[in-house]
Amino acid sequence: MPNLNETHDPKLTSWVESANQPGCDFPIQNLPFGIFRRKGAAEGFRTGVAIGDQIVDLRALHEARILTGKAADALATLTGNTLNEFMAAGQDIWSALRLALSRALRTGSPSEAQMRPLLRAQDQVEYGVPARIGDYTDFYTSLHHATNVGKQFRPDNPLLPNYKWVPIGYHGRASSVGVSGQSFPRPVGQVLPKGATEPEFTPAKRLDYETELGIFIGTGNALGTRIALKDAEDRIFGMCILNDWSARDIQAWEYQPLGPFLAKNFASTISPWIVTLEALEPFRTEWTRDANDPQPLPYLTSEQNKAEGAFDIRLQTLLSTEKSRAADAPAAVLSETTFRHSYWNVAQLVTHHTVNGCNLQAGDLLGTGTQSGPTPGEAGSMLELTSGGQKPLTLPWGETRTFLEDGDEVIMRAWCEKDGFRRIGFGSAAGTVLPAHI
Repeated sequence: MPNLNETHDPKLTSWVESANQPGCDFPIQNLPFGIFRRKGAAEGFRTGVAIGDQIVDLRALHEARILTGKAADALATLTGNTLNEFMAAGQDIWSALRLALSRALRTGSPSEAQMRPLLRAQDQVEYGVPARIGDYTDFYTSLHHATNVGKQFRPDNPLLPNYKWVPIGYHGRASSVGVSGQSFPRPVGQVLPKGATEPEFTPAKRLDYETELGIFIGTGNALGTRIALKDAEDRIFGMCILNDWSARDIQAWEYQPLGPFLAKNFASTISPWIVTLEALEPFRTEWTRDANDPQPLPYLTSEQNKAEGAFDIRLQTLLSTEKSRAADAPAAVLSETTFRHSYWNVAQLVTHHTVNGCNLQAGDLLGTGTQSGPTPGEAGSMLELTSGGQKPLTLPWGETRTFLEDGDEVIMRAWCEKDGFRRIGFGSAAGTVLPAHI
């Protein structure tokens, strides 16, 4: 793997002991970025990097003048309350800081004594959305999800003719993107009941989640220019977990002819930490397309993209309810899948988004769309798991669900594992449904 460097060495350990524990999401080989503040404090957010169960306070690190060169230049962009300026600085700056942090946090580092006072315990902080999101585009990249959903509405022709030719997407609502721990009232809107000829105004009854990944743009492009496929990953700062909550009954009434609107824009939940593409390098894999399917048009394909354009990121979705939490029962695993099944990869999404001259900006968020695999246990939504509500799920503590009920908490986790490398985790994205405001 030509893109690996010393930061990926699986033998590296940290003087932050919790980072060396098996199963840790944030070993020294990860070093994801986010923003935080002391729990319950009336203060602004600060930028940080996760290491084990701790956070390196990057503003404090800048003020301590421990790092030099490009790494010091990078820290100068991280003194505010979002990551946007750092994201816009480009890959050289991102990599320089990640390398310097790796060296400073390693076992035996001469910087340990200076760095220790700059750590903050993760269980003593709260998180914010890590970037100022100027725009949010959600794609539809899982062939299995698109087919599963299409069969419910068009059994004889589940996929529309353009699906295998073009990465389908729509523009979502950036202002309602929240961070893990988000809670929101059940959405209210127009719904057409089965057999009715007129809609009613009501709380959504078919509330759902969608298991996705988020892609944060780093360096953008000028209006009227394109980002070529070979350059696309250089413009991606990193990835997170994304839950694109969906009101299926509102969606069914409103989505034609212009697509999702109020069924999607009431809330989206992301994990607080952005894992850089550099940290994900060991988990690249071949991107393949069935030989019987249409092959991507020239602007969306290259030999390098085929060879290593996919990432094997595992995704797990769990559910807890008011009843299960009262009984102190563990959350139920609903599904597990992997992003390697995606019909389109991250570089293709960025390239297609800009092919018409659309300008992306630092902090823009792209969603991958619901990620479902080829088996029933890999479905990334309740719409699929329950066949549109026709086959209720029985949870371990005896409750059943067709769609989400008030008090339900959906928890999503993601990680990468591979022989010969340290496990890299994304943390979690959790959100809770509250009763509707009527």
